[in-house]
Amino acid sequence: MKRFRAVLLALFWLGLGTLLGFGIQFLPGPIKLGEDSALLISSSAAQTVQVTLEPGNIILAQPAQPSGTVFVFYPGGLVAPQAYEFMARALASQGITVAIPAVPLELAVLSPNRANDVKRLLESKKLTVSKFVVGGHSLGGAMAAQYAAGNAVDGLVLMGAYPAGNSNLSSKRFPVLNLAAQFDGVAEGAKVRDGLNRLPAGTQVTLLEGGVHSFFGRYGP
Repeated sequence: MKRFRAVLLALFWLGLGTLLGFGIQFLPGPIKLGEDSALLISSSAAQTVQVTLEPGNIILAQPAQPSGTVFVFYPGGLVAPQAYEFMARALASQGITVAIPAVPLELAVLSPNRANDVKRLLESKKLTVSKFVVGGHSLGGAMAAQYAAGNAVDGLVLMGAYPAGNSNLSSKRFPVLNLAAQFDGVAEGAKVRDGLNRLPAGTQVTLLEGGVHSFFGRYGP
C-alpha cells in the first residue's frame, strides 16, 4: 500500500510539473518597445512621437502636438500589445494619442473594461481629451464593441472583428469604421456581415484587398 501511494504521489507531482511547464510557455512575455516599428514611418515623423510603457502595462504613443483625439486599441487574442506599436506610431505622427493596454493572458475577454484604466492614466497625466475612440483587432475588436455598447465613446474601429451577439450598437450615433481583410481566414465573412446588423446604420466598411487576419498587427505569417 505504501509503495502504491508513493507511485501515485510521484505521478501527481510529475503531472503537476508537466502542467505547469506547459502553462508557463504560454504566459505572455515582457513588453518590449521599439523592436519593429521605427522604420515604418518617416524619420521626421518619428521624432514627433513619444512611445512609453506606462504603469499598468499600457503602451502610450503621444504626438508632439496632440489633436485631443485618443484611440484606445484592444489587442487581438493571444497577440502581444507591441505587435500594434507600428500603428500607434503612425497614428501618433498624425496627432492622435494612442493607448494599447495589455490584457490578462493576452485575452481581452478577461478585461473588457481596460479602456477605463486608460482614462485614469490620461487623467493622471492631465492630458486633454476631446474625442475618445475605442477599437481593436479580432477578439480585441469584439471587446472594444462591448465597451462601446455600455460606455460613452466618440467612435469605434473594428479590424478583422465584429460585435458579439450580446453587443447591440445599432442605435448608437457615433461613427464606426469596420476594416475587413479580403483573405482574413479567421473572422468569417458571414459573421462579419451578420455583425453589421448590430452596428449603426452608417457604419463604414472598408475591404483591404489582399489582406489577411494577421496583417492588422506585426506578428505571424
